[in-house]
Amino acid sequence: MKRVIILDRDGVINVDSDEYIKSPSEFNPIPGSIEAIALLFQAGYTICIATNQSGIGRGLFTLRDLFMIHDKLLKMVTTAGGQISSIDFCPHVPNDFCKCRKPAPGLLLRIAERNNVATRDIVLVGDSLRDIQAAIAVGSKPILVKTGNGSATLADNHGILPPDILIFNDLLDTTHRFFLSKDY
Repeated sequence: MKRVIILDRDGVINVDSDEYIKSPSEFNPIPGSIEAIALLFQAGYTICIATNQSGIGRGLFTLRDLFMIHDKLLKMVTTAGGQISSIDFCPHVPNDFCKCRKPAPGLLLRIAERNNVATRDIVLVGDSLRDIQAAIAVGSKPILVKTGNGSATLADNHGILPPDILIFNDLLDTTHRFFLSKDY
């Protein structure tokens, strides 16, 4: 069976910013995140990214800017010995009420279909409530990391988060303590 992991981008892979990540120079990986992606790939996982990028819809950066940011990410991961299978993004603002902006399930459904896997067989690693809600909406396994908005998500949504949700410090911690320590 194909093992697919979906990662949120901002706050899971790279340092997030309230001002948005608008250029490659603003894209700075969280320590250990690139190594984690490489380790996951080397262990046989298919790594996909599902990310809300409303800065496009707000006119803060262009699709070209986003592709340049993603090119930087892909080069960093390749240099570390990893591979990202796909990067799916939603360019819409919340008021567009699209089907792809998390917590809506569109991005996750697209990734599952493209990889020919059931959504219940996917694990999503995110740092916000909307990531967790998107995973739950399609029956995927959500994991919360404390990086990015993760600590605030944990504090602010304690009664909303599933009681059995797995919580880790960051993506590298998740990789070692969950993905590489068991046969997921």
